[in-house]
Amino acid sequence: MSQDRAPAWVVPAMRFGYSARGLTYALLGGLVFTAALTGGQTEDTQSALASLRGESFGLLLLWILGAGFAAYAVWRFICAFMDLERRGHDLKGIVARLGQTFSGGVSAGLAVTSVRLAMGAGGGGGDSARTLASWLLQQPFGKWLVMGAGVVAIGAGGYYGFKAMKEKYKEHMRATPTSRKLDPVVKAGLIAHGIVIAIIGGFLVYAGWTSDPSEAGGMTTAFEAVRAQPYGQVLLAALALGLVAFAVYCFVEARYRVVPARAGDDVTTLAARARAKAEGATRQMASQVG
Repeated sequence: MSQDRAPAWVVPAMRFGYSARGLTYALLGGLVFTAALTGGQTEDTQSALASLRGESFGLLLLWILGAGFAAYAVWRFICAFMDLERRGHDLKGIVARLGQTFSGGVSAGLAVTSVRLAMGAGGGGGDSARTLASWLLQQPFGKWLVMGAGVVAIGAGGYYGFKAMKEKYKEHMRATPTSRKLDPVVKAGLIAHGIVIAIIGGFLVYAGWTSDPSEAGGMTTAFEAVRAQPYGQVLLAALALGLVAFAVYCFVEARYRVVPARAGDDVTTLAARARAKAEGATRQMASQVG
């Protein structure tokens, strides 16, 4: 089935999901930036969603976000199962598709949180990283499982940075004047998000090493760790702006992302455009030398 052309509905599901993700990170970045300026409590994604409940049209927006996150989860699961991005079946491709599955699971959790908040219930309780660490520590080889989860998170954070610096995201991004202009913002957003994920991974590694789940922490803990550093408020404000940039990245993906299993041969991605430009420059230099 992975070799067939993907059904048309996966594209709007992907765009809807990325839009919901972008809105959540825009809210989160704004809340963290405010906390950096005022010295208030930093927030996580659940708090960002909860902040909508008291606003005009907030409940409607929570329902929309819940549907959006669910759509993104379905997109990631189907993307991994059908190999919509043509990752392949070698080790590298399998790891990439497992990452897509994990991303879908996280989005499914945010969908549940959004719906619970819209229905007037709590968001589902507690720090998810500490809950995970506590559960893993109760399993055989629990200490090593927690440390392993932390190493995976650090690796995921590092991959976001690698993806930004090596411009891997351009492989599936349609080349337009807007996507080209927003490229520096996209890079900054990916790096900022990677930093947050890597910090969370670091806390998980330490929680496993000490066998103490209270040492683990999610986004709020990561933000507070940044604020505790020299010039912490400035660093936290910069990280908050980076999360807003990550929201921009999500919106750019929502608008311009190409699904290889659906795209035609006439679609030009940013990566293809860059390669064509480099080849043109090489040919021009060769002709001048000749």
